[in-house]
Amino acid sequence: MLSDPHSDSKAVRKSPLLYSSIVIGIALLYVGWIFFSRWQENRAIEQKTEKERAQKQLENDRAAVEQLGGKELAIQMFYASPGAIRRGESTRLCYGVANAKTLKLEPQSNPVWPSYSRCVEVAPTKTTTYTLTIMDAAGNTKSQTVEVKVR
Repeated sequence: MLSDPHSDSKAVRKSPLLYSSIVIGIALLYVGWIFFSRWQENRAIEQKTEKERAQKQLENDRAAVEQLGGKELAIQMFYASPGAIRRGESTRLCYGVANAKTLKLEPQSNPVWPSYSRCVEVAPTKTTTYTLTIMDAAGNTKSQTVEVKVR
């Protein structure tokens, strides 16, 4: 008894194991493709979000540098609080400077230095005009005055 070669191929075609294995393989490929495409999409979204966050941080940093004077030598504020006092009282001279190497406040004896926000106590006996002078590393200077009235 010789076996018919066509009968073996018919038996293979009728085998449920072959068809179910092919269907399971296709299903696994499809599920794998779904997972990969979702991972790739999530990665693209995360990269876009990170890029937007970095851009926003850069804009905020630039705005902060500009608020603090940027690269320019500047007296951002210089005022007396209160601006008028009675004889024997004291007031505060407040200043804020940007990119200053040295600072001079005349006339007064308290030590001063470059700062974005600093106040010094003064007690003038008569109406006095205070001059704030700043200088940068290149030798450029700027000055501003404020008057404290004494009654």
